[in-house]
Formats: sequence, C-alpha cells, structure tokens
Amino acid sequence: MKPDDNETRHVVVEREFSHPPEKVWRALTQPHLIEEWLMKNDFQLAIGHSFHLHGDWGGVLDCEVLAIEQGKMLSYSWNLTHDDPAFDLRSVVTFTLAPVPTGTRLRVEQAGFRPDQPQAYGGAKSGWPRLLSSLEQLLDRTV
Repeated sequence: MKPDDNETRHVVVEREFSHPPEKVWRALTQPHLIEEWLMKNDFQLAIGHSFHLHGDWGGVLDCEVLAIEQGKMLSYSWNLTHDDPAFDLRSVVTFTLAPVPTGTRLRVEQAGFRPDQPQAYGGAKSGWPRLLSSLEQLLDRTV
C-alpha cells in the first residue's frame, strides 16, 4: 500500500537525563537557557506567545506557544518560511517530560514534515539528538 501523498511524517527522540524534571523544564522554558542549547530566542512561557528562534545557520523560525502543561509538556509551532516548498516547513514540536527513578525522560516530537521535504526531515532526525546532547551538557554544568 502506497502512503498518502498528503501524509506528514514526524520525528521522535527520547532521552533520559540524570536531572529532576524541574531542572529540565527550566532549560526548556527560560530564554537564556534555551539559547545555550537550542537557539537565540524571545520565548515566553505563555500560550499564544509568538516568538522567533534564530539559527546559527542564518535562518529564523517563526514559533507560537500552543500548549503548556506546567512541568510536564510544552508544544509550539516551528515554522520556516522559504521560497522553495521543500524547505517551507510548518511543523509542531512537543516536549514531554516524565519522572523516572534516575531523573527525567524527555520525549521530543516534531510533526508536520511533508513527503516532499526529505532534507528537512533528515535534518530533524539527525539534529534533535545533537541538540539533546547540548541540553545534557547544559544540565550537567548548571545548578
């Protein structure tokens, strides 16, 4: 059976951190910490807040906070406007935190990759594990 041409794909990455959920949550929601592991930003933890993520690669992502479950889940749009449809991305990133005996399990899902966006999809598949490594380094060196 051939997948529907309109079907979108998603990337899911899970990682356990030896830090409590409260500490991981802070790193996901405080702008100065987000900048250290993800990108420069003007993030605010408020549903409906529009913000930008500024990539080192020169791109700017247009985002909006879509959902918050304090300390447990954060979801926002992750959109890149581009003239080339293969790079014109409309996606949603959701972070879900769960306590585990050794710290926190973080699940990151980015959904919305169209079939004509293999490079963006591949970039997310390889990029999120690298970003989570940067997050872990941040968590290890902060109190």
